[in-house]
Amino acid sequence: MELFLQDGPMNQSVSRELEKKLNWLRASVLGANDGIVSIAGVVVGVAAAGASAGDVLIAGVAALVAGAVSMAGGEYTSVSAQKDTELAHGRDPHHVTAHPWAAALSSMAAFTAGGILPLIAITGPWQEVRTPATFASVVLALAITGWWAAKVGKGSKRKSISRNVAVSVLTMSLAYAVGAVLGVTVFA
Repeated sequence: MELFLQDGPMNQSVSRELEKKLNWLRASVLGANDGIVSIAGVVVGVAAAGASAGDVLIAGVAALVAGAVSMAGGEYTSVSAQKDTELAHGRDPHHVTAHPWAAALSSMAAFTAGGILPLIAITGPWQEVRTPATFASVVLALAITGWWAAKVGKGSKRKSISRNVAVSVLTMSLAYAVGAVLGVTVFA
């Protein structure tokens, strides 16, 4: 990013602040979107196989825990590599923009917050419409996160929303198809 800015102390400071903001935005958006989409895919797929609400909840909670820890570990590892690279290329330790623990915790929290939505939607008291309720809530949630990411990043809201919604519909549709085709409950 510094390549696009004129050299000078003020522009370097602006560049570092932009890098920090982008790192935080990426970790938060990725974590929330992945939580929503991953957990929705798991619970919709398990529900399509004919599992009870309790079994769907168990699968969803297990996926939520595994996904949150995996996201945190992935963020920590990748941002640590970024930090190491910044230091290896001579960046002053006080000006390093990569913060591995902050990225890991941000991603874990965002994944968990996002993943709770499809769990509520699929296991709520509306069991006769649990799958359409989950599809609708996930599409709405990802439209909101797409809008928010574009607003914070000053990008195209339409493109951001479209990407998020397309990915979620594709993920849930494929997971539902796998569950329906297999048609077995592995928890019985």
